[in-house]
Amino acid sequence: MRFMLMMKGDPDSAAAGAPPQELLEAIARHGEEMAKAGVVLDSGGLAPLVTGAQIKVAKGRVSVIDGPFAEAKELVAGYAMVRVGSKEEAVELARRFMEIHREHWAGWEGEAEVRQVFGPEDGGPAPA
Repeated sequence: MRFMLMMKGDPDSAAAGAPPQELLEAIARHGEEMAKAGVVLDSGGLAPLVTGAQIKVAKGRVSVIDGPFAEAKELVAGYAMVRVGSKEEAVELARRFMEIHREHWAGWEGEAEVRQVFGPEDGGPAPA
C-alpha cells in the first residue's frame, strides 16, 4: 500500500529561520534508514510559500495567485511517498519523523498527515 506523508508547520515558525543543522542531519539519517528498509518511494522538502502559486476555481472562473498567501494557517513543508504494509506502519513512520523534529528543533510545532494513495497498482480506484 502506498501512503503520502505530509509534514505541516506554522508559516510563522518557518519564517523564523532555517532549521538547525542537527535536525537536517537527523532527517538525512532517517531518510537513509527508510531507503535501506525499501519503504520510501520519494521524499523532499518544499520551497517557501513566496515561490509558489495557487490555482483556484470559484464562481465558474479559474484564477492563479502567486505566493505568498496571507491566509495560510499552515504550510506543507515536506512530504514522503512510502510503500508499507498497513496504515499503522505509515503512521509510525510519520510519528518518528515528528519525534525527530521535537528532539532537534526546540519550540517547533507542526503536524503530519497520512493519506493512502490509490491507483491501479494498489488495487484501489484509479484517480478520477
